[in-house]
Amino acid sequence: MAVRATLSAAAEEYLSWLAVERGRSPNTVAAYRRDLAAYEACLAASGRSAPEAGVGDVEDYLARLRRDRRSPATVARVQSAVRGLHRFLAEEGWARQDAGADLERARVPLRLPKALSEDEVGAIIGAVRGDGPAARRDRALLELLYGTGARISEAVGLDLADCAGQVGLLRLSGKGGKERLVPLGRLAASALASWLSPEGRGRVAPARWRRRGDAEAVFLNARGGRLSRQGAYAIVRRHAEAAGLEHRVSPHVLRHSCATHMLARGADVRVVQELLGHASIATTQLYTKVTTEHLRAAYDAAHPRAGPWRAMGRDPNL
Repeated sequence: MAVRATLSAAAEEYLSWLAVERGRSPNTVAAYRRDLAAYEACLAASGRSAPEAGVGDVEDYLARLRRDRRSPATVARVQSAVRGLHRFLAEEGWARQDAGADLERARVPLRLPKALSEDEVGAIIGAVRGDGPAARRDRALLELLYGTGARISEAVGLDLADCAGQVGLLRLSGKGGKERLVPLGRLAASALASWLSPEGRGRVAPARWRRRGDAEAVFLNARGGRLSRQGAYAIVRRHAEAAGLEHRVSPHVLRHSCATHMLARGADVRVVQELLGHASIATTQLYTKVTTEHLRAAYDAAHPRAGPWRAMGRDPNL
């Protein structure tokens, strides 16, 4: 599907409103921009613009995405972007009708988060070899992602001032600009201190910074600029591949593993909610189901009288 490089003036106004008035994050606005560019390109191919579109146009476009086997999560995000655009157009007088008003909200199937075992996480971190600046940075990044459950965007967005507060605490800036303090474990703190030393970050930092803000970045790339999300993702994948786990690992899997392992070891779900920065405890409670399923599987495999009755679907003594 061809995508126009530019958006209509109406769509640009909508994205500006999202960023300024609603405080949506740059990542959200960027995703909506891609979605709306594809939507407007499809409308243009039929000779219509967004203000001229009707509910049938929106329904046809979403049906097309489903035929193209886009994931339910992607379709739901596109529907949210398109509905928001048409509501904005109607409220601001760009269009005579709200073409998305009668759409039924897309439902995303509940997906349980995937988690690694503790040994697998250890293998990935252990795959970092050497004591040079790159190795120190990679080890610190992996320890921090797993040790704090930080999102990849939160990790690469860290500034030196975020590490300079109370001892053993790190300040993360999460979704919607919400800040939270998270504890930094012994191994993560040690790895981070090693990277921030003169022999780590000090050897990568340039004499002259190319971009404003790079001088304050905790994690730097080989050229001395702030490490990007793509760069951090590549670091995680590289060491996962070295550990033989490349098909199962992304930065978000380390976040999932942090939550799952803490709950499995008895952490309160509300403590984990605060650590991960979840707005709703329902999101955190997904991990309790994961740990319960692991407990059930271990019980079925180990108890001599567990498996057969479950296979029968009932306990004959009840």
